[in-house]
Amino acid sequence: MITEKYDVIVVGTGFASSFFLSRFLARAPAGARVLVLERGEKRPHRWQLEDGRSGRRLMQREARASFVNASPEKVWAFLLGHGGSSNCWFGNTPRMLPEDFRMRSLYGVGEDWPVGYEELEEYYCDVEEAMAIAGPSNDSPFPRSRPYPQPPHRLSDVDRLFKRAFPGAFFPLPSARPTVATSRRPVCCANGVCMLCPIDSKFTVENELFHVYEDPRVTLRYGATVQQVEVEGGRTATGVRFLEAEAERTVKGDMVVLGANAFFNPHILLRSGLSHPELGTGLVEQAAKIVRVDLDGVDNFQGSTIATGHGYMLYGGEHRRERAAALIETSNRPDLRNGRGKWRQVVLLRVVYEDLRQRENTVTVDPDDPRRPRVTFTGHSDYAQRGFDALPSELERLLAPLPVERILVPSQPVDTESHILGTTPMGNDPARSVVDRHLLHHQVRNLVVLGGSVFPTAAPANPTLTLSALAVRAADHVTGKAAA
Repeated sequence: MITEKYDVIVVGTGFASSFFLSRFLARAPAGARVLVLERGEKRPHRWQLEDGRSGRRLMQREARASFVNASPEKVWAFLLGHGGSSNCWFGNTPRMLPEDFRMRSLYGVGEDWPVGYEELEEYYCDVEEAMAIAGPSNDSPFPRSRPYPQPPHRLSDVDRLFKRAFPGAFFPLPSARPTVATSRRPVCCANGVCMLCPIDSKFTVENELFHVYEDPRVTLRYGATVQQVEVEGGRTATGVRFLEAEAERTVKGDMVVLGANAFFNPHILLRSGLSHPELGTGLVEQAAKIVRVDLDGVDNFQGSTIATGHGYMLYGGEHRRERAAALIETSNRPDLRNGRGKWRQVVLLRVVYEDLRQRENTVTVDPDDPRRPRVTFTGHSDYAQRGFDALPSELERLLAPLPVERILVPSQPVDTESHILGTTPMGNDPARSVVDRHLLHHQVRNLVVLGGSVFPTAAPANPTLTLSALAVRAADHVTGKAAA
């Protein structure tokens, strides 16, 4: 049995845990003792490249084996190991809009977040600087107090047509793929294979936050699968139990920080006896359709990265009372037409819709193998479906500025947006939320829960920047450096 005592025990090494630790260590005393437990292994970028598809398939198999999918028709995408899904993300980093935090107040649907855009704005800036985000500082849909660290990527000719037609609703896409080389990362190569960047250009935990795990105050253990938080009197976390080489071990700590994803955070809490009506319910992710538009006389793919434009033409507004908002992403990855002289006269639009938490979409403890979460997903909400239903008619207006030859709208959404959200929601009311506005568990006040599981809504924007900013804010709070 492990008997050491730590000041903080952190579960996971993905975006949320790593950004929390980065800020926590900057504030913590020199003698602080931190234990990090990572269930996966360290698979460096070089290893992933050398193993190629076989290595990637191994990591995907490990992820699929880590949970029981009770709805096998639903695909979930994430990776285990050092850095978590920073090893496979694409690096698109929009902020949420101010209205996304006030859905109930403004539109009568979903929930209001217990924090607002204004409270999170400085932390958005901090994370953008750490990731070296390339974005449009002077032409952005987000209120900003600081410029983006890097200039935006180059738009395609198709993007420029959209920008001319919708100047206040179409912008260069903010990206963790640099336009200017950093000390560790080269300029994006625009090869369109971002899941495993061949030149290690996009931000990952390994290439930019490696120093967190080299800090002498940090002890990192791989192959450590946390099973539960030890809770004394239902009020105080005293440590965690985890599996290491099939043996159960226990370690003590003054604070426990759960930074796993929205499958594993609720699973650990449920196994800890911390039942709650909202715990493990409301599993949600955005839903997207990829629209193919064949053009007549306009070539595409002049941009400088995989996705170049962000359209907000279907995002904000009163329609959100009735149907889901959508964020439009223009693809710059070559997907050529089969037509002489028209190879590049095509654009793919990824139209990403928000969705609402639904109680029937759940994460529970699998009865046959309690060491794994059981995931049930019955489908997207009617709210999202009404967004899908409106898309064909809305495309007529959106595509009017382009010389369109043909529009192909798929009948079904893509199988996953790779964003797992909503199973330990944050809120001010302990009866209706699992964690508070600082991501502290309402009942166990030395237990912090990070990551996408705390999202009370699933806005159209990619969630990584927001969950990372929330983690930095939580670190400021527990170290006494943040406003109440």
